[in-house]
Amino acid sequence: MKDKLIQQIQDKTAVIGIVGLGYVGLPLMLRFVEAGFHVLGFDIDKNKVEQLNKGKSYIKHINQELIFQAQKAEKFVATSDLSRAHEPDVLIMCVPTPLGKHHEPDLSFVINTINSLIPSLRVGQLLSLESTTYPGTTEEEILPRIEKQGFKIGEDIFLVYSAEREDPGNKHFSTQTIPKVVGGTTKSCLEVGVALYESVINKVCPVSSTKVAEMTKLLENIYRAVNISLVNELKIITDRMGIDIWEAIEAAATKPFGFTPFYPGPGLGGHCIPIDPFYLAWKAKEYGINSHFIELAGEINIKMPDWVIGKLVEALNNQGKALKGSKVLVLGIAYKKNIDDTRESPAAELMEILKQKGAIISYSDPHIPVFPQKRDYQFDLKSLEINVDTLSQMDCVLLATDHDQFDYDFIQKNSSLIVDTRGRYRHQYFANVVKA
Repeated sequence: MKDKLIQQIQDKTAVIGIVGLGYVGLPLMLRFVEAGFHVLGFDIDKNKVEQLNKGKSYIKHINQELIFQAQKAEKFVATSDLSRAHEPDVLIMCVPTPLGKHHEPDLSFVINTINSLIPSLRVGQLLSLESTTYPGTTEEEILPRIEKQGFKIGEDIFLVYSAEREDPGNKHFSTQTIPKVVGGTTKSCLEVGVALYESVINKVCPVSSTKVAEMTKLLENIYRAVNISLVNELKIITDRMGIDIWEAIEAAATKPFGFTPFYPGPGLGGHCIPIDPFYLAWKAKEYGINSHFIELAGEINIKMPDWVIGKLVEALNNQGKALKGSKVLVLGIAYKKNIDDTRESPAAELMEILKQKGAIISYSDPHIPVFPQKRDYQFDLKSLEINVDTLSQMDCVLLATDHDQFDYDFIQKNSSLIVDTRGRYRHQYFANVVKA
């Protein structure tokens, strides 16, 4: 069975099923199509399925023409019917793994998805989980559910874990060029998993188990989260000392060894870095370990929006204005620049705090014309055009996400007050700019 499936992958006759057609699943689909495979995409959002089957993209940085061509060539079709899971030879799960209200892992998407797939699984399939999660998820949550159906892992069905490493909007790396770490439940599982990803990824890095692969993904993002929390804390310290943290970072970055620059901001955003540390911290407690360092880093980053609002309040006070009743324009609501992804964006938290404190809020983001529906935040707002009239009406402009499309010189010249959380104005002093 193993050899047959590997052969199907190598000669491109294997049908690839991708479950979850979002920021991870869509680029992966396009890569498999580009490599010559047929792809059946699954998503429970019927609106997304309808758009994809019309050749349209609902993610700005993903090329709509490529989706249209995949459709036209009959290499890709989307469906919301998970009972068709028996059709593909490979099933790749790319579903969300958010946090619960108390920062505990929320595996509901993973568990609901595997429960929906299981009745349609058949002998000879490979199942790969790409969602970021804590070490042990594949073995503890997915493997038993498959075995309960009578399948033998490594003989009937092959199970691997290979976390996504997508970086939306990064023009230097693509799905094909980002190395892929793969861990298998058995040796045979690993062989099939490596064969799959080698067919579309330039470099595949096999590891000894699914737990190691799961831990690798967490390590990558905890490394970033901890270092970002460090520079965020240093930003608070240097602000009190009257030192420009941006200048200090740039100077330190001239050292050719032993230093990697990280940059402060208004808080953490995206689908990984704000979440992953809490996944490991939660799992560590099962082993009687309190991950003080990791949890402290998370706490520092979580508190950054409050610190930014404090700087904004101080800046308004210096102009004789109260925050309550002041008009505040938030520049950029994506979690990082030049994309339309608002997942875990600190801008939403900033807007919520401002609203609770009585500010009149609006936003401008060239990538997000209407504020998206979110689980924790609801704003009936549309993006405002940046012009003299708009800026003249504002008591403060809060730069939350520094998209390249913004005309920063124009904004500076036509705003009474700017609170800059991204260091966009760090190379020059302006009387109306406050660094936060």
